[in-house]
Amino acid sequence: MVRHHDIDTLRGAALVSMIAYHTCWDLVYLSGFDWGWYRSFGAYLWQQSICWTFILLSGYCFFLGRRPVRRGLVTFGAGALVSAVTALVLPEDPVFCGVLTFLGLAALISVPLKPLLRCLPAQAGLAASFSLFLLFRDVNGGFFGFEGLRVAPAPVGTGVLATVLGFPAPGFHSSDYFSLLPWLFLFWTGLFLSRLRPEREDLLLRPFPLLTAMGRHSLLIYLLHQPTLYVLLPLLEGLAGIFAGRS
Repeated sequence: MVRHHDIDTLRGAALVSMIAYHTCWDLVYLSGFDWGWYRSFGAYLWQQSICWTFILLSGYCFFLGRRPVRRGLVTFGAGALVSAVTALVLPEDPVFCGVLTFLGLAALISVPLKPLLRCLPAQAGLAASFSLFLLFRDVNGGFFGFEGLRVAPAPVGTGVLATVLGFPAPGFHSSDYFSLLPWLFLFWTGLFLSRLRPEREDLLLRPFPLLTAMGRHSLLIYLLHQPTLYVLLPLLEGLAGIFAGRS
């Protein structure tokens, strides 16, 4: 696989943002810090910027890499590992169909569709994929539409397959939930974006060595960052307490 350093750098920046966001999550939900801003719309936009970036970049890289089946299986397996560990360690906040599980499934679904995805006009595919993402954005909440703009009711499903597809049953809970609908369409949005990329590499930004290195090892960092935060949580609590006391 040819390395695109700008993509690695963007992925590394998203990792830093994710680690900061999850640090705040641990302090609020595990350590009990009462930070009202973390439940604000601004914090929601922060969280959404992270997951949108990762999913768009994963789709963007689909045509750039080799062995997509192996990469999809490895990512899906990593997601299954996260689900198993959280079910044992945090049964009150398990992860079912988290972002790694979704990214693995999205890659595996896209493999047999690769000839179609490659021959469709890139601009039309981009417009259609992003439009469908907006239409299906809130199906998990029981309606078609985007961020509260309700177009029509969506069906409510039952069972594992319906949950993976995007129609969870009432009462379903997962601390990290990325179903095929709507997120597969955002993945394909990134895929079609890559087809519009000029031949010259690294157009977006110059590589920052640390961020670029992190982006190259994003899966390993993703798997290790939360256990590391748990180990460091007493230190983080102390630092957060000092900061809160000064504010």
